[in-house]
Amino acid sequence: MPAAKWAEADRTAQGKARAKVEPATLTTLWLNTGTLCNIECAHCYVESSPRNDRLEYLKLAEIRPFLEEARDAGAREVGFTGGEPFMNPDLPAMAAECLDQGFEVLILTNAMAPMMNRKRELLDLLVRPGRGLRLRVSLDHHTAAAHDAERGAGSYDKTMAGLRWLLDAGFDVSVAGRAFVDEDESAAREGYRRALGRDVELTVFPEMGAPGELPEITTECWSILGKAPESVMCASSRMVVKRRGVDKPAVVACTLIPYDPRFELGATLRESWRPVALQHPHCASFCVLGGGSC
Repeated sequence: MPAAKWAEADRTAQGKARAKVEPATLTTLWLNTGTLCNIECAHCYVESSPRNDRLEYLKLAEIRPFLEEARDAGAREVGFTGGEPFMNPDLPAMAAECLDQGFEVLILTNAMAPMMNRKRELLDLLVRPGRGLRLRVSLDHHTAAAHDAERGAGSYDKTMAGLRWLLDAGFDVSVAGRAFVDEDESAAREGYRRALGRDVELTVFPEMGAPGELPEITTECWSILGKAPESVMCASSRMVVKRRGVDKPAVVACTLIPYDPRFELGATLRESWRPVALQHPHCASFCVLGGGSC
């Protein structure tokens, strides 16, 4: 019987050598603040919701050893993702610690009530000395109809209100859109510009494909696609997670695959700094074929 797709670390279902990514230089340490979120999106890749606490809130004391490792490795950036990071009570203190240690800080947010309830703490971070604070706001599309179809009725207006507050307050802000609407990049950018009344940095992320339809990534794919392994984000980043009911955080290969035990690489960054087999559908649809990077 042929092997199942994505099952073996070294070989694909067709018996070809599976592509692996060797670690290069750590540039970004991701911290998953927890999978709880104020909303439940239709196609959330980590299934965040007001009920999903499979990943618990990280605490300030828990991230300090990882910051020390990241600094020693030369990383320049710490990214906070979730869930919705602003639901974590320790987020402002963790972001302040990262800025104080000289890291650039990136916070991913839907810019809704959890963020707006932390305005004062955010403004304190804005004036804090350091290499810089950036926020990336998830606005799936520049129209309310498409965005709300993913995130729930009324979410577009709430996100737009938060996004405008950030821009007016002087924060360094970018927007993360999605490619689920059939339009070219120039049309998308013009749509966002009209909606916001100004130009903002925009990243449009690829969609996750259906696992059964996706090709597995072999070593031959690098030359066929003209893509270098070091361009895939697991070559230069790792993510720290805290699993529900587990005493200590763990390090996983990337932001997209927090639950699969095959992608848990150790308890420290040093332990995690080893090759990653592209053994998951997200590796194919988002990273290699989609060209995405968080």
